[in-house]
Amino acid sequence: MVNLHHLRLFRAVALDGTLTGAARRLNLSQSALSTQLRQLEASLGHDLFERRGRGLILTEAGRIALDHAEAIFRTADDLTAILRETGRSRHALRVGALATLSRNFQMLFLRPLIGRPDVEVVLRSGTQAELLRNLEGLSLDVVLTNLAPARDAASPWLIHRLAEQPVSLIGRPDLVGKGRSLAQLLRSEPLVLPVPETALRADFDTMAARMGIVPLIAAEADDMAMLRLLAREGAGIAVIPPIVVREELDAGSLVEAARLAGISETFYAVTQHRRFPNPLLADVLSLCDNR
Repeated sequence: MVNLHHLRLFRAVALDGTLTGAARRLNLSQSALSTQLRQLEASLGHDLFERRGRGLILTEAGRIALDHAEAIFRTADDLTAILRETGRSRHALRVGALATLSRNFQMLFLRPLIGRPDVEVVLRSGTQAELLRNLEGLSLDVVLTNLAPARDAASPWLIHRLAEQPVSLIGRPDLVGKGRSLAQLLRSEPLVLPVPETALRADFDTMAARMGIVPLIAAEADDMAMLRLLAREGAGIAVIPPIVVREELDAGSLVEAARLAGISETFYAVTQHRRFPNPLLADVLSLCDNR
């Protein structure tokens, strides 16, 4: 049986990252704190920390224990809330999303979990490198991205291909007009494009070169949300997946002028092998597979 006192001491060490600092704040000797941590590990049957240099890093079992400790101490702060929620528990899914990724796609992935009383969704954004570090450090369960990370025999990543979305030329009705071909639009209208470093832009540049067209570039952005705003403001016609501007297309404030054949945007969920996988992740990935 878990000793709540030991759990509180474990939480203090996990948040500090060192025995010395945690012992000082808890007003305990380092040896006494170490002994009680070992007792907790023995009762759980797993090591909760591994040493790296002078610090302590949570193991996978330690990360799970910390999640549960946080939940225990949150609910313990309010007895009324505990009584009101008797028989119910909430499970967290920690999702990292590339900062430039379509918000509409993120919501599509998370929609099966939104509103469930037993689920807490924690969403973080950042660069690919930041998110993968957090995934490896077990502070994230999954990373959503449109950039498949490099993978070799030593890589820990599991890459789930979630969706492949078409890419179109999309703009305001007054810019798109009626009856003009893709070539006519590309030759005559200013364009809002992804930045040159993206795969989507590389595919578009190849297509334009093949057609013998030098496009007039009104704006470039590395953020799908910014491409969406620029298209809405009439800065130009955007090269963008329709899913990114689905609401505007439904409302008629933007229209799809032409589908860019052979160009698509692929979305991935990146996970890693874990001894204790989050069951919510399996649920949401299976739903994606069945769409």
